Amino acid sequence: MKKLVEFIRNSYAELKKVTWPSREEVGSSTRVVLVSVLIFAVILGALDYFFLAGIDFLF
Repeated sequence: MKKLVEFIRNSYAELKKVTWPSREEVGSSTRVVLVSVLIFAVILGALDYFFLAGIDFLF
């Protein structure tokens, strides 16, 4: 039980040392991820469509 309590105390102490991102940084990073995912999804969707059209044309 002592080890568990020590682990929790050490974890809490380490979390105090963390430099957390600001609200603006989180929002900015979230927008970058969402836009990147959207662009990648559009590219993959277009490739899928063209490959499917090509296969339908051949067969």
